[in-house]
Amino acid sequence: MRRAWWLAFCLVLPLGAQRDFLTADEIDQVRLVQEPNERLVLYLNFAQQRLDAVRSLLAKEKLGRSILVHDGLEDYTQIIDAIDTVADDALKRKFPIEKGMQAVADGEKKLLAELKKIEASRPADYARYEFVLQQAIETTADSLELSLQDLNVRTADVEAHEAREDKKRESMMQTKDLEEKRVAEKKEAEQKKKVPTLYRKDEKKKSN
Repeated sequence: MRRAWWLAFCLVLPLGAQRDFLTADEIDQVRLVQEPNERLVLYLNFAQQRLDAVRSLLAKEKLGRSILVHDGLEDYTQIIDAIDTVADDALKRKFPIEKGMQAVADGEKKLLAELKKIEASRPADYARYEFVLQQAIETTADSLELSLQDLNVRTADVEAHEAREDKKRESMMQTKDLEEKRVAEKKEAEQKKKVPTLYRKDEKKKSN
């Protein structure tokens, strides 16, 4: 529910308001790190860096800091969402991510506690970023719950969701496209059943 609500909010934003939540250097780092466990830890580090920057801004009252705090929290939230996406994708591919998820769970517990401290402190300009702070707290709490979930259960949930999405996509396909898809799948299945042989077409297998 939270993700759907957040997506709806993002869709009403003007196009000019949308920003990359990672820097160019961070994007390069993500591209270089293909292993899911390592990528999870990388995103977790990015999230911690964003929150450290927010805390640093809040340590001193300075004119114009509220917009920087707002953007930092917004980027932080999208990074946490990216962590969940990386984990779900790895589970769909049957990749073991126990190590990465343990690191994420430990890190998110700390991040959630830090966010709640900011909430409790009620800075003077709190109203200007209250909304994104609440989103950051809810996103982290939801992600932490997923991180602590049994991976077998989460994998089953991911697969069930993927099956529902496939069914939804199929229902939206035109009849012709759907028929072509089924023919292609049938042909692929038949190819897999064929057993390769070393005999030429004009040779017969000798019985013992």
